[in-house]
Amino acid sequence: MSESHRLVSADSHICEVEACYEQIDPKYRSERPQAANDGDIGAYMEIPNIDLKVPMGSLCRAGVPPEKWNRPVPWEELHPAGYDPKARLAIQDEEGVLAEVLYPSVGMVVCNHTDWDYKKACFDAYNRWLAEFCSTDPRRLIGIGMAAVRTIEEGIEEVEQIKAMGFQGVMLCGDPLVEDYHHPSYDPFWQACIDHGLPVNFHILTTRGDMGGAARGPAIINQIMTIRGNQNIITMMILGAVFERNPELRVIMVENDAGWIPHFGFRMDHAWERHRWWMETGAIQRKPSEYLKENVYATFQDDYSVKLVLDGLNLERVMWASDFPHGDGTYPESQEIATEMTNTMTSSQRQAILHDNAASLYQL
Repeated sequence: MSESHRLVSADSHICEVEACYEQIDPKYRSERPQAANDGDIGAYMEIPNIDLKVPMGSLCRAGVPPEKWNRPVPWEELHPAGYDPKARLAIQDEEGVLAEVLYPSVGMVVCNHTDWDYKKACFDAYNRWLAEFCSTDPRRLIGIGMAAVRTIEEGIEEVEQIKAMGFQGVMLCGDPLVEDYHHPSYDPFWQACIDHGLPVNFHILTTRGDMGGAARGPAIINQIMTIRGNQNIITMMILGAVFERNPELRVIMVENDAGWIPHFGFRMDHAWERHRWWMETGAIQRKPSEYLKENVYATFQDDYSVKLVLDGLNLERVMWASDFPHGDGTYPESQEIATEMTNTMTSSQRQAILHDNAASLYQL
């Protein structure tokens, strides 16, 4: 493997099995997410009070041709690398991936649960399970802990716990309980993340509306709109002066591609330069695009448009990802796709995007 193909995936996933939630708060044991099978959708996780069967067979389908994604897959046919750390390490070796930053699958759906006490219990159980998963090889299995933040004070405690458990970042729900993320009341929480060296991660599909149903036209449009939630969050944080008040804060927009960022920066700059005199904005001192380039990271798998806008990106804030074991990922062609995505870049640019940026950000 050449030096330019040393890969770190900045966005991969585990596939929660029933054991993931066995250590949940006893109060919620009978209501914990549980495994089930359905003849039409195959393996799924059932979450009480959410009108969605999380289809694990169709969600965790790395290597399966898209035309077969609609086939029901039972639990026994799921790729074990989704929940078995030794099997995951074997896949990393097969793909030439040195390490993976790990996010949930079921947990993204739990983010949209309306009961915050239940959500907190699920996140705590998930974190305990993930810590054990990552302990098999902490150098290559990089966990991101989930925090509910029911109050700012409790959120700071969650940050401390996440750090103590050996995780390298904090994942938040797209929609908060306390105010919204641009509100100054979050500043002590952001400072706690900074003090503990934990970047803040927002994954697509964790915001109300990301799961679909709101688009006009054919249903497939909902898949295209999944990045909108993250775009809204980061716009709010930039124009709400979060980074002005917390300049050392690092936020990662996960699995929302990166080629759109230069134009998005322009749209924010245009709004700020022309309309801040009469429309509400935060007390920012620089162009919004400057905060976007400095404080915000983005991950992508096969977004070829990245190559078309290299001059408009801060390439120290862009990170490649495999998305394994999800179907939108690059398995089993991670090396080939990484080459295709970076073949117009210099060696140093390629190395930054495929390896160095994630290794530095997550202190690998």
